[in-house]
Amino acid sequence: MRKHNRRLSVALTAGTMAAALVLAGCGSGTPGEPAPGNTGDPTTGEEATDGAGEGSGDAVEIEFWHRTFTPVENEWYAQVVKDFNAAQSEVVVVDQEVPADAWDQKMTAAQAAGKAPDIYTHSGMMGDAVRLGQVLPLKGLVSDESLASINDPARAVSSIDGELYGYPLLVEPQTVLFWNKDMFAAAGLDPEKPPTSWDELYEYCDALKETLSDGQFCITTAQDAVTFAWSTVGQQYGIAGHLPISDDWTTAKASGVQGYVDLLNFYKTLYDNDYIPKQALGAYVEAAPFGQEKSAMMTSGSWALSELGSDYPDVMAVTGVGPFVSFNGAPDTTTSTIGNFKWVIDAKSDAPEAAAAFMEWALGGDPEVLVPFFVATQFSKAPARDVVAEAVNATPEAANASWSNVISDQVVPYTTAEPLYPWDISLAMGTAMEKAMTGVSSVEDALDEANSEIQKVIDREDLASKAPAQ
Repeated sequence: MRKHNRRLSVALTAGTMAAALVLAGCGSGTPGEPAPGNTGDPTTGEEATDGAGEGSGDAVEIEFWHRTFTPVENEWYAQVVKDFNAAQSEVVVVDQEVPADAWDQKMTAAQAAGKAPDIYTHSGMMGDAVRLGQVLPLKGLVSDESLASINDPARAVSSIDGELYGYPLLVEPQTVLFWNKDMFAAAGLDPEKPPTSWDELYEYCDALKETLSDGQFCITTAQDAVTFAWSTVGQQYGIAGHLPISDDWTTAKASGVQGYVDLLNFYKTLYDNDYIPKQALGAYVEAAPFGQEKSAMMTSGSWALSELGSDYPDVMAVTGVGPFVSFNGAPDTTTSTIGNFKWVIDAKSDAPEAAAAFMEWALGGDPEVLVPFFVATQFSKAPARDVVAEAVNATPEAANASWSNVISDQVVPYTTAEPLYPWDISLAMGTAMEKAMTGVSSVEDALDEANSEIQKVIDREDLASKAPAQ
């Protein structure tokens, strides 16, 4: 554990750890309520002593880093830290919000120096972090009961070979279709009926182009290699029935696959016909261009609903949500991966038990700790535990969030988990997609180059010896 303040140096004993783990089930664990002997303000989480109530000199201090998200998410993170610190006196959590654009650099530097935080948010694939020994398995740190409550979709993206290395906060599809119903109606399209296939999307775009002004486009999608690399994995799987590497991680399978040829040609068609802008209007993860009505449709993750609801409520009111278009228009064709933000414990932490106590209290205990998060983020994300989903669905606000059922019933069941292989393999496919779309390379040459690059990674990393159990 890397402490900002070394005054807290007493490690948790088994007894105090057990007390911390059952906080959510006793009077001292109620969110916002101080533990016995804690004389602090339960509404602010500020204690009369040093942040952990009486006996805080014996508390263990741990560092928690999370990315900057939307304002309502940032508020929830700050509040849950205050509530945890107010609810008990064994652990003090020091929270640091890190700007999203600085996260990778800051975390890489901290890990290289052996000063990573004890606990932090982790997005994307778990494979590299586990292979590099950066995070700890949770079994033995978090109670079996809490781990067992994680639902199957969330478990799939937080585990390696059945071993949980991260506790998921949520699951969310990374590729969802959003459309502006008013713009559809102006083009003579049924505002309640989005396109479902590639051919239908082309038809809708042709109709929309007749009504769009300069600077407006039919749809925004991924357009650069890095974004293609992670956002189109579901589409790659859905059209080919496999990813660009064999299941045993011995052979590249990117070239000579008609499905991949068709997928690259799909994006090339969008680009060549100006259905998408020649230069992206904004980052794929941002909803601003759509919120500003610069496009009639948008491809992004379900998280976009949170930004629309917060920053563009008028557009949110006329926004439709559904699965992204597929090559065949079938509703069960996979077009999205299921992503998540999970919390992980650093492998070099000096106090993994304390970090696990905070993790379990916030994510694996009382569902009411998590309900405000899902309500404030406009029901754009699916809970990682069924008991939390039940509590969220029981809120009055849920009745007015029809898109929540679309996400949970029409999108999430047909997603695929993020790949476990090294990022370089995903990037090779993303690079092929960008080169083919922009005409830098032919579709076939781009895929051949990706295949060669993927095989290099396989051989260099000896992936055959690291393939997950089948």
